[in-house]
Amino acid sequence: MQIRRLSQAGFVLSAGATTLVIDAFLSPRADRLVLPKVTPLELAGASAILATHEHRDHLDPESLPALAMASPAAPVVVPAPIVDLAAAGVDRRRIVPAAVGDELVVGAAHIFAIPARHGVTVADAYTFGTELSGGLHRYLGYVIDLGGVCLYHAGDTVRYDGMAETLRELGVEVALLPINGRSAEREARGFVGNLDHIGAADLAADAAIGTIVPMHHDTIAGNTGSVSELRAYVAARHPGLHVVEIAPFARIDWPA
Repeated sequence: MQIRRLSQAGFVLSAGATTLVIDAFLSPRADRLVLPKVTPLELAGASAILATHEHRDHLDPESLPALAMASPAAPVVVPAPIVDLAAAGVDRRRIVPAAVGDELVVGAAHIFAIPARHGVTVADAYTFGTELSGGLHRYLGYVIDLGGVCLYHAGDTVRYDGMAETLRELGVEVALLPINGRSAEREARGFVGNLDHIGAADLAADAAIGTIVPMHHDTIAGNTGSVSELRAYVAARHPGLHVVEIAPFARIDWPA
């Protein structure tokens, strides 16, 4: 598997003829610290386009239509409650609604949807969004088997009961985890938070995941996290856990 990071929580996963684009945030924004260096056209030929939830830095309404146009055969996979949001820029017939427990096969990839605990706004955080969505989970993570690797893209989430056990049962080896955390000060500015470096490392260790790839930590001003603090905590508490940092728009071959 080749893993390419697009900044924030955006990634491209490729193995053989299968390429998945996840949470691509490619449009300008005033508070971006990392400017977009990839265009939708440069990601042409994707096998599937996935988004974990509706926030702009995950489901980017400015770049999604162009991404879909550049990969006309790719389904657009989003949580079932936000199909209408995706359909504002993409032909509804291409949209695949995902729900917890679903398995989607795209080329050589097997994609499993699991819950994320987040919020549309701070007022409704931290929940699964079921109260807003007729009982359906509004925020998802994806566990992906591709190229002989089982990888978890967490989307935006904090830890919840049973999370580590689910990831362990699915055999996750590599976890793309947010480390920006949450704070009252940031929540007062409207930022719904995530795992911090401690929560991410403890989750990975409890789930028997061998490697963390940190994400969601360097792109938005005032909502960042520290990879150096993650490394220090892992060294002190979970020395068997690996941290693999991927710079924005860089790519690595796995195993790294």
